[in-house]
Order: sequence, then structure tokens, then C-alpha cells
Amino acid sequence: MGVWPGDDPGGEPDNDDERVLAAITAQVRGAGPAAVPGRLCAVAVDLLPVDGASVSLRGDSMPLQLAASGGRAARLAQLQATLGDGPCHHVLRTGTPVLARDLEDGSCADRWPVFTQQALGSGVRAVYALPLGSTAVCVGTLDLYRASPGSLSAHQLHAALLVAGVMTVALTDLPYDARDAGDGWLSGLAADHDRVHQAVGMIMAQLGVGADEALARLRGDAFAHDLTVLEAALDVVARRRRFDMP
Repeated sequence: MGVWPGDDPGGEPDNDDERVLAAITAQVRGAGPAAVPGRLCAVAVDLLPVDGASVSLRGDSMPLQLAASGGRAARLAQLQATLGDGPCHHVLRTGTPVLARDLEDGSCADRWPVFTQQALGSGVRAVYALPLGSTAVCVGTLDLYRASPGSLSAHQLHAALLVAGVMTVALTDLPYDARDAGDGWLSGLAADHDRVHQAVGMIMAQLGVGADEALARLRGDAFAHDLTVLEAALDVVARRRRFDMP
């Protein structure tokens, strides 16, 4: 968990920006395209009073986790994709940040009952989800997780938005030759996305239902068996799991 030096009310905003950008530059210097999202998650944890960070891209049917600072952050990002609910989904729908300072507050349980229960069970008390892009075009989210309740100060939120802005540029301005590289993160995400769609198509055929219901069935099955949506989809594609059999 980082300690943000700009919390002094007399701090210089321009100097704060310089500190943040210097930390980002130091962390991503020399990194290949596939490593940049993970390094920016690490920067967020170093700079801010948070314990984990993850970044997810908007998909046709669900967010696709791109990188995370550690196992707990990765699991919470996957959980939101599996449930089809959580702060990440609100940001993708609206393009506006979600700053949930205490998940034990009743309003969080009302909005995201299962996600909130699971996050609290994993030791997370606060979640800050920020859009990558704008309210008009939101391409993904940067999700920050904290073990103790509390709000981000104005300086801290500004720093988090700077990291999100750099993340957005890194994702949208990636050269096409890097996007098409065989070991690139985008090609891996596309393959994962295709497997989920393939599984949804197979469930539609097995049950004679529409795509939305098939995806809901896949998500429910994944959650019931403590799997991610991708893991459940792989079972369907490999014919280890059918939905038209008891």
C-alpha cells in the first residue's frame, strides 16, 4: 500500500503530477506492451493507499481482465465478470467512477449483494473503480481494492485518475504490430473472449435459449462451482460440462 505525499493541503498540484508521472515512467521504462498494464497496476498500489489493483477491458458480453497486481485483485476482477455485477459494471455502463469507501455500508450490499459478500470475505473493505476513457467512450476500468475502509483524498483521486489516463493511452495507442504479436495480451484476450462466445453458443443449442439466458446460465454455473466464467466456458467447449443433462 502506497502513501501519497500530496495529502498536505498546501501541496503543489503541479508537483504532485510530476511525482506521479515520474513514478509511472520509472515503472514502465523498458517494458514491452504485454507488461505495461501489470506495471501500471503496481504503480497504483505503490502510489495510493490501496492493497491491490486490476484492469479490465470492455467486452461484448462481459469485462475481460487484462492484468492485476496480485492474486486477490485478479480474483475480484474475475468475480465481477462471473457475476455480471459489481463496481466495474457500473463504470462500464455509465463511464463514471465508483468510490465505495466501505463495503459494509448497507448501500453497497443493496447494489452488489453477492460481490460485496465475496469481497468482504476476501478481506476487502473499499473499492474504487475508475473508467478508462471517458463518459462517452469507456474502454475499460481500473479497479482499486483496499483492506480498510476509507475515502481517497482529492490528491489521491487525482493521482489515480492520472494512472487511469496513462493506462487508457497505453491500451488505445498501442501500435498495430504490437497488437498483432503472437504473445501480445490482446491476442490472448481475443482467444478467451472467443471461447466464452463458443460456450454460450453451445449452451444456446443445448437448451434452446437466447444468448442472454445462456450467458446467465454459464455465469451461474461458474459461480456455483467457484470457477471463473472462462474456466466454466472451457469445460463447456471441451464437452466436460453440458447444460441439457442433470
